[in-house]
Amino acid sequence: MLRALAVDDERPSLEELLYLLNADPRIGSAEGAGDATEALRRINRALESGPDGPDAIDVVFLDIQMPGLDGLDLARLLTGFARPPLVVFVTAHEDFAVQAFDLKAVDYVLKPVRRERLAEAVRRAVELRAAGRHGTAAPRIPVHEPDPDHIPVELGGVTRFVAVDDITHVEAQGDYARLHTGRASHLVRIPLSTLEERWRSRGFVRIHRRHLVALRHIGELRLDAGTVSVLIGSEELQVSRRHARELRDLLMRRTTS
Repeated sequence: MLRALAVDDERPSLEELLYLLNADPRIGSAEGAGDATEALRRINRALESGPDGPDAIDVVFLDIQMPGLDGLDLARLLTGFARPPLVVFVTAHEDFAVQAFDLKAVDYVLKPVRRERLAEAVRRAVELRAAGRHGTAAPRIPVHEPDPDHIPVELGGVTRFVAVDDITHVEAQGDYARLHTGRASHLVRIPLSTLEERWRSRGFVRIHRRHLVALRHIGELRLDAGTVSVLIGSEELQVSRRHARELRDLLMRRTTS
């Protein structure tokens, strides 16, 4: 049974989150805080109480964008504690996922919160808390052999499979990569260098330290005052000097073959 603290500066969102948490049988208690400062005071009281004390907190469900101290700031502060509670981010913004997982977040749940998606975050927190209390290693997410034609992405708690042929380009974001298609983008926990190696035979080429592009989706190659760029859909991406010659050669061979 988890003891939870939900933190959100928007009262309707906080009340809905508390309602969903209290409806989960794995949550023993759930209380709310209207901002990160209030939450920090509550967490300090929990730490003084000890892991088995009456004020203990096992997991914090944390919004990101709040006035004053935001959710990422609070999570950074918690990493300095000896026995911090687990953190699940609950936010309307997908742009902070990299920072969140760098801070060892258990999960990253997007608003509007669905009951099934929140239940998955609770499941992960239960497993991690149980593993920590018994001194065992945290459970690892199994890694399967990749399907060469598709890549799994998580969207709203559902794993979907994006066709590699639909991916126009990939953008590096630390140890993560953002896959771009003509309709959406998806963040995956795979370094760009890994995708470059995996998809080289499928016509993907590195054009910059931050970008990997699919040759078939390049609409134009532009030369302007010594700089080189490519047009993919309506987006223009710069080509670094070290990759420009190789890209031109590949495009020439592609058009003449």
